[in-house]
Amino acid sequence: MDIILKYFPNLTDNQKEQFAALFDLYADWNSKINVISRKDIDNLYERHVLHSLAIARVLKFKSGTTIMDVGCGGGFPAIPLAILFPEVHFHMLDSIGKKIKVCTEVSTSIGLTNVSFKHARVEEETEKFDFIVSRAVMPLSDLVKLTTKNVKKAQQNALPNGLICLKGGELEHEIQPYKKNATLYDLSDWFDEEFFKTKKAVYLPL
Repeated sequence: MDIILKYFPNLTDNQKEQFAALFDLYADWNSKINVISRKDIDNLYERHVLHSLAIARVLKFKSGTTIMDVGCGGGFPAIPLAILFPEVHFHMLDSIGKKIKVCTEVSTSIGLTNVSFKHARVEEETEKFDFIVSRAVMPLSDLVKLTTKNVKKAQQNALPNGLICLKGGELEHEIQPYKKNATLYDLSDWFDEEFFKTKKAVYLPL
């Protein structure tokens, strides 16, 4: 939990309690449904929670913004972001029902009211949102192809509506077709830990 406070020191007491509750909840759910690598659970706050919150460094979402997390898995990045931005709505989508169950149960346990869930493939989702977020769920070109239909035209944030993805490793080839429009952020510019040395965020207006 200290690592979250190191980078986000201005949390309310309620937000601190919600973040603090995540470890026991994920440890419990992970023993039943594997949503995080078993050996990685001890690194939950650094590698999953703080990693998810990197999106907040790309853009501070305005109140009333709507966001879809594609392939949300166990709720990353949506759940940490929903704690950080209580006035923003997060829609979690995953094609695996068990993962949506974990998202639902964790969110309910910590009292999140700004979230919704859907067990479906992104191809089936027709609703529109200001932003699409994802964490290493599929190649950028596939994500663009599948989610452009889900991005609202009307803007309300400091950046135009589009995609914000968390990625790792070598991305030059993947973002080549979008080089003109995409912005690449090194997470190591924001977070000191070794884990973030190869991690990046990609913002692409759609």
